[in-house]
Amino acid sequence: MISQPRGLQSLIPTARQAATPGERAAAQMIHLRTATVPVPVLAAAAELIAAQLEDPDPVTREAAVDVHARLVAALDNAAPGR
Repeated sequence: MISQPRGLQSLIPTARQAATPGERAAAQMIHLRTATVPVPVLAAAAELIAAQLEDPDPVTREAAVDVHARLVAALDNAAPGR
Protein backbone atom coordinates (compact mmCIF):
# COMPACT_ATOMS: atom_id res chain seq x y z
CA MET A 1 0.00 0.00 0.00
CA ILE A 2 1.40 3.39 -1.04
CA SER A 3 0.82 6.09 1.53
CA GLN A 4 0.02 9.62 0.44
CA PRO A 5 1.74 12.58 2.12
CA ARG A 6 -0.32 14.20 4.87
CA GLY A 7 -0.29 17.55 6.59
CA LEU A 8 2.63 19.84 5.77
CA GLN A 9 4.34 17.07 3.80
CA SER A 10 1.56 17.23 1.21
CA LEU A 11 2.46 20.87 0.48
CA ILE A 12 6.15 20.19 -0.21
CA PRO A 13 6.83 19.39 -3.86
CA THR A 14 8.66 16.14 -4.34
CA ALA A 15 9.96 16.82 -7.85
CA ARG A 16 10.90 19.91 -9.82
CA GLN A 17 8.54 20.51 -12.71
CA ALA A 18 10.19 21.10 -16.07
CA ALA A 19 10.80 24.77 -16.78
CA THR A 20 9.10 26.32 -19.78
CA PRO A 21 11.23 28.03 -22.44
CA GLY A 22 9.99 31.35 -21.08
CA GLU A 23 11.07 30.53 -17.55
CA ARG A 24 14.53 29.53 -18.78
CA ALA A 25 14.84 32.71 -20.86
CA ALA A 26 13.69 34.89 -17.97
CA ALA A 27 16.17 33.23 -15.60
CA GLN A 28 19.01 33.83 -18.04
CA MET A 29 18.03 37.40 -18.91
CA ILE A 30 17.54 38.56 -15.33
CA HIS A 31 21.30 38.54 -14.77
CA LEU A 32 22.24 40.23 -18.04
CA ARG A 33 23.02 43.90 -17.52
CA THR A 34 25.29 44.88 -20.41
CA ALA A 35 26.63 43.37 -23.58
CA THR A 36 28.64 44.72 -26.49
CA VAL A 37 27.62 43.41 -29.89
CA PRO A 38 27.61 44.80 -33.44
CA VAL A 39 24.44 46.67 -34.46
CA PRO A 40 23.55 44.12 -37.19
CA VAL A 41 23.54 41.40 -34.52
CA LEU A 42 21.12 43.49 -32.41
CA ALA A 43 18.86 43.97 -35.43
CA ALA A 44 18.88 40.25 -36.21
CA ALA A 45 18.17 39.37 -32.58
CA ALA A 46 15.24 41.81 -32.50
CA GLU A 47 13.78 40.21 -35.63
CA LEU A 48 14.21 36.70 -34.26
CA ILE A 49 12.70 37.46 -30.85
CA ALA A 50 9.74 39.25 -32.47
CA ALA A 51 8.34 35.85 -33.43
CA GLN A 52 7.89 35.09 -29.71
CA LEU A 53 5.91 38.26 -28.93
CA GLU A 54 2.64 36.38 -29.46
CA ASP A 55 3.70 33.08 -27.85
CA PRO A 56 0.87 31.27 -26.04
CA ASP A 57 3.07 30.76 -22.94
CA PRO A 58 2.69 33.94 -20.84
CA VAL A 59 6.18 33.68 -19.33
CA THR A 60 7.77 33.29 -22.77
CA ARG A 61 5.69 36.18 -24.10
CA GLU A 62 6.61 38.45 -21.16
CA ALA A 63 10.32 37.66 -21.51
CA ALA A 64 10.17 38.19 -25.28
CA VAL A 65 8.45 41.57 -24.89
CA ASP A 66 11.06 42.72 -22.37
CA VAL A 67 14.03 41.48 -24.41
CA HIS A 68 12.60 42.90 -27.65
CA ALA A 69 12.08 46.30 -26.01
CA ARG A 70 15.69 46.29 -24.76
CA LEU A 71 17.01 45.33 -28.19
CA VAL A 72 14.98 48.03 -29.94
CA ALA A 73 16.10 50.62 -27.37
CA ALA A 74 19.73 49.59 -27.91
CA LEU A 75 19.25 49.92 -31.67
CA ASP A 76 17.68 53.35 -31.26
CA ASN A 77 20.57 54.49 -29.05
CA ALA A 78 23.33 52.98 -31.20
CA ALA A 79 25.83 55.50 -32.46
CA PRO A 80 26.18 55.66 -36.26
CA GLY A 81 29.14 53.74 -37.64
CA ARG A 82 29.15 51.00 -35.01
